[in-house]
Amino acid sequence: MPDTSTGSTGNTATPSRRSVLAAIAAVTTALAVRGTAHAGAAPDDARLRALVSRMTLEEKVGQLFVMRVYGHSATAPDQADIDANLKEIGVRTAAELIARYRVGGIIYFAWAHNTREPHQIADLSNGIQKASLDLPRGLPVLISTDQEHGIVARVGKPATLFPGAMAIGAGRSRSDARALGRIAGRELRAMGIRQDYSPVADVNVNPANPVIGVRSFGADPRAVAALVAAEVSGYQRSGVAATAKHFPGHGDTEVDSHTGFPVITHSRGQWEALDAPPFRAAIEAGIDSIMTAHLMVPALDDSGDPATLSRPILTGILRGELGYDGVVVTDSLGMEGVRTKYGDDRVPVLALKAGVDQLLNPPDLDLAWNAVLKAVRSGELTEARLDASILRILRLKAKLGLFHAPYVSHSGVERTVGTKAHLAAADRIAERTTTLLVNEGNLLPLSPRGHARLLVVGADPASPSGTTGPPTGVLAAALTELGFTATALSTGTAPSAATIARAVAAAREADAVVAGTYNVTAGSSQRTLVEQLVATGRPVVAIAVRNPYDVARLPSVPAFLATYSWTDVELRAAARVIAGRVEPRGKLPVAVPRADDPAQVLYPIGHGLSY
Repeated sequence: MPDTSTGSTGNTATPSRRSVLAAIAAVTTALAVRGTAHAGAAPDDARLRALVSRMTLEEKVGQLFVMRVYGHSATAPDQADIDANLKEIGVRTAAELIARYRVGGIIYFAWAHNTREPHQIADLSNGIQKASLDLPRGLPVLISTDQEHGIVARVGKPATLFPGAMAIGAGRSRSDARALGRIAGRELRAMGIRQDYSPVADVNVNPANPVIGVRSFGADPRAVAALVAAEVSGYQRSGVAATAKHFPGHGDTEVDSHTGFPVITHSRGQWEALDAPPFRAAIEAGIDSIMTAHLMVPALDDSGDPATLSRPILTGILRGELGYDGVVVTDSLGMEGVRTKYGDDRVPVLALKAGVDQLLNPPDLDLAWNAVLKAVRSGELTEARLDASILRILRLKAKLGLFHAPYVSHSGVERTVGTKAHLAAADRIAERTTTLLVNEGNLLPLSPRGHARLLVVGADPASPSGTTGPPTGVLAAALTELGFTATALSTGTAPSAATIARAVAAAREADAVVAGTYNVTAGSSQRTLVEQLVATGRPVVAIAVRNPYDVARLPSVPAFLATYSWTDVELRAAARVIAGRVEPRGKLPVAVPRADDPAQVLYPIGHGLSY
């Protein structure tokens, strides 16, 4: 199939006869997948094993790696992306990457220019599959991405974007979580993405967590477990592999494993009660893949190794005690948490020895690939150990229909991605997540008759991938559509005295003020801004657009909402709540501690007002 990665809207080019025959041969002589190509189709293990037995050692090593690659096209990326590929990987294109290393998977990123728009993504996926299937003994590629929704989404508009996990936790609806997975899975599959690194199964019990936070469904292990299982079900019924992450749990840390090496001090009993339930629920729901965490849990393994490299954790607990026999994928091997103790040549070898199947995004692929090859040739790793992981990977590819139907079409994109029905479903789900924390004197809802002129100020953090932004502009536009005259004034995450003065002057000309807050700290000038806005006497409605803990730092605000993200879908829902078009229905999925005494709870899990 020619790679027509131009973002055109016509039908994808017809596959060449050679690629069709190759795909048919793969089915008839290698896999004989029974039934249709959707999730649940059962592969024939004997044929899979025969396929593994015909692979060269180099092909086996490559099958274990999932790698990034720059460019919108598998064969004709922009020159800047060619240069980036040459610098980081030593190849020009995705096709060259596959030919040289025979990688089993490729991960898409927006920053790698893989995800410009749905038709281009579909063409890129087809080009990747063609490049691999045209090789001798070519295998389909498992294409993955991080599409958590909320603040982490690699595929943006016009694809459907949903509220993030903590917002779903506030909605408390398993059917909404399942619908999110079902719709998002259909859209990813239509673009050729068959493995999603979602849902986050971490239980966020630490308000200071810098890397998980609103990416988690909440702090109640049972509630998180139920929503994880529901979302897994939705994704996998759509024919996309869900991935529960980050095992054995990343919810109670104050260190970001991208930049440091976190240590979880939970006892074994605490781990069983707090961290394990969502992973157990994911396994019971038939989860296809589980991602490891680059952190140390001394109660589970006191060797000092991160969980990604821990045989007691991955083989002993995950496979042995929890009975999981699906695919285990590392978190990115470029993160500091896995690189602190060992060199980049040892990490992939030790991960395989620990029980990992897929090695994700090593910083130096050539070094990592050759290190695994050398380990097998030296006897440190056996070829049988590689075969066990490859068999799991091929089982998953077969289950996802990749041997039966590796290609996608433009007509499939048109029918599926960002449809009116899907966008409407996202809006309805978002309306059930907005959480009203404070409403003194029943200030909310506001009416255009009583508060016609609104000033919208706010932190305006960089808009999450693929959303419109900035938040103040999205809110002002949504409120204007609802009958108000709303003006946006971006004040930033650290407003200066001059910016605060401008906002206060503008507030005196408005009937009410809507203020978006973003991770307010004790010394944040966001506090000064909001306090001075309140001092004008104008009604002030604050919206925590990320962590709901902001409410504890702003006790003078008469009305306070939490949206758990600043994506368009959640901000529009908040506007409808402010205008009284829908009632606030969300309940806090985490406890908010007091600002002056964090050991005391200001608002408990389950708090949430309505009209």
